[in-house]
Amino acid sequence: MTVLTQQQLQDAQGLIETTESTASVYKGSFLDAHKDHVRLPNGMMATREYLKHPGAVMVIPVFDNGDVLIERQYRYPLHQVFIEFPAGKKDEGESPLETGQRELLEETGYCAAEWLHVTDIHNAIAYSDEVIHFYIAKGLVKQHDGTLDDNEFLQVLRVPLTELESWMRQGWVSDVKTQLGIFWLKDYLAQQTNP
Repeated sequence: MTVLTQQQLQDAQGLIETTESTASVYKGSFLDAHKDHVRLPNGMMATREYLKHPGAVMVIPVFDNGDVLIERQYRYPLHQVFIEFPAGKKDEGESPLETGQRELLEETGYCAAEWLHVTDIHNAIAYSDEVIHFYIAKGLVKQHDGTLDDNEFLQVLRVPLTELESWMRQGWVSDVKTQLGIFWLKDYLAQQTNP
């Protein structure tokens, strides 16, 4: 077994691809598609196609008794309803925390007294630069019923975390960010119980 130091893990020598040219092949209101020509570490040329994304935030809203807020939302690319934690893309100039606070209030009508950043993930590293920031939100207080965008439709549910985890294990929660959020929340709650 090879044990690497943090410095060795971060060493990019012999792995870097150098951009020789870049082109935007599609510019949308949400995503931009790019096609770049790159020089590989061995000197050969290759093409890289990828999506540029403004970044997003997922909120893991947890009540004092361990219940969580989740959403059911139809996702067009897969033509089905998914169970997810509240999430949304960053607006220009917003910090990840501001995005999380805005999305939680808009989608669920709740605000939170405590916000804990737990991790950042890159969910599609082969074809997108998207980063999703994860926050646990505690001290939840209902403000209103939510103010969704005109083109946004979802249902908000309050369920025990144990039930959500059971749904995931049965294959009913396939959204990867939500699956990861369940594990991060379980770990956080275990640390609070057994510091």
